[in-house]
Amino acid sequence: MPQTDSDEIRARAYRLWEEAGKPEGRIDELWYEAEQQLKEERIRHELKTPDTL
Repeated sequence: MPQTDSDEIRARAYRLWEEAGKPEGRIDELWYEAEQQLKEERIRHELKTPDTL
């Protein structure tokens, strides 16, 4: 599986931070959440093959 690009993670984490009301002290938590979301999306995308559509 290709590694998720840190720019993608950063952008997703920023969006999550904004959606959460811009809380202080949750940088690591939101970064991890963004990373997990992107990995899961990649896996779902990779699992969509002509045989599984």
